[in-house]
Amino acid sequence: MKEKIQEKFRTLFGEEGELFASAGRVNLIGEHTDYNGGYVFPGAIDKGIIAAIKPNGGDKVKAYSLDYDEYVEFGLEEEDKPSQAWACYIFGVCRETIKRGGKVKGFNTVFAGDVPLGAGLSSSAALESTYAFALNYIFENGIDKFELAKIGQSTEHNYCGVKCGIMDQFASVFGKEGSLIRLNCKTLEYKYFPFKPEGYKLVLIDSCVKHELASSAYNKRRASCENAAAAIRKNHPEVEFLSDAKRVWLEEVREEIPEEDFLRAEYVIGEVQRVLDVCDALERGDYETVGEMMYQTHFGLSKLYEVSCEELDFLNKLARKMDVTGSRVMGGGFGGCTINLVKDELYDTFVNAAKEQFTAKFGHAPKVYDVVISDGARKL
Repeated sequence: MKEKIQEKFRTLFGEEGELFASAGRVNLIGEHTDYNGGYVFPGAIDKGIIAAIKPNGGDKVKAYSLDYDEYVEFGLEEEDKPSQAWACYIFGVCRETIKRGGKVKGFNTVFAGDVPLGAGLSSSAALESTYAFALNYIFENGIDKFELAKIGQSTEHNYCGVKCGIMDQFASVFGKEGSLIRLNCKTLEYKYFPFKPEGYKLVLIDSCVKHELASSAYNKRRASCENAAAAIRKNHPEVEFLSDAKRVWLEEVREEIPEEDFLRAEYVIGEVQRVLDVCDALERGDYETVGEMMYQTHFGLSKLYEVSCEELDFLNKLARKMDVTGSRVMGGGFGGCTINLVKDELYDTFVNAAKEQFTAKFGHAPKVYDVVISDGARKL
C-alpha cells in the first residue's frame, strides 16, 4: 500500500510525501456507552489508513483518494467545504486544527486504507487521526494527543453530521500494540490492559449489511438516553450522564419516561458495569467470563437497545451454538460485524460454518477478518 501511495503521489505532484498512518479499531465491550459518559474498552487494529503528505507552499489542499479514485482541491476557509464526503473528513480536520490555534497551510496528499468500510471498524476515525497527527507533526503545532482525538471527534460533529462519542478517535490516536484501553468517557482517564489471549483468536464476521451512522436511529437513541438521565437527575442531581445512575434509580422514574427510553437506559447502565467486569476478568486471565459478558452485551444491544438486525442475531446464535467463547454485534449496529473470541481449535470449524450457513440463509457470503491489536497514529 505504501508503494502504491507514493507512486501516485509522484505521478500527481512530481515528488514523494512523508508517510503517516493510523488504525481502525475494535471495541471488545462497552458499546453506546461513550456518549453516556461511561467506559469503553477499545484497541487499535492492524488495519488502517496510510497517507503521503507534503506542504505545497500555497493555500489549497490537493487531495487524492486511491480507494475512490478521486481528486479534489479545496481552500482552508469555512466556505471552502468540499462536496465529496471523504474530503470533508480532511477538510474538517484542517478547520478544527485551525480553530484550536494550530497552523495549517496548503498541502498535497494521497491516501488509501485497508479498513473495511461499513464494517463498524471506524475507517472515518482512522482517516481523521491520520491527518490530525500528520498536520500536527508537519506544521509543528505541539497539540497534545487528547486534543488530536477531539479534533477527529469535532470533525464528525461539525462537518460530517454524526454526533459520535470520543472512543473511535481516542483508540486511533492512543492505540498500543498488545493492549486494550479502558477509557472513562466522562473524565477521559484511561488505563492500558494487556490483551494477548494465548490460545484464542479475535475474528470479525462481517454481515456485509451496510449501515449509515448519520441516520436518525443513532441520534434518536442518544436522545432517549439523555431523556432518561434528565428524569433521574430530578431525584439525584449528581447524575450528569446516564453512566452515573444506578439501576434502582432508573426504576424510580419508570412511570415518567417512555418504555423505549427505559429500555435504552437499562442497557447502558448494565453495559457500564460489564466493562469493569471484563477488565477484572482479564487481569485474572479469565477469558470465559470475558466471553460471557460479550454474549450479555449482544442480548442487550439486540433486545433493549434494538440496534442489531436479523443477520447479526443469526451470527451470534451460531457462535453460541458452536461453543465460541464470546460473540456480539460491534459498533453502532444496524449491520456491520460481530466480534468473536474463538479458541484456536474451534476457529476453522466456526468460520466455515458461519460462511456456509449465513450464505444459505441470506444469499450472500459474510466476510471474515482476523484482527490483531496494534499501534495507533504514527509517522512511518
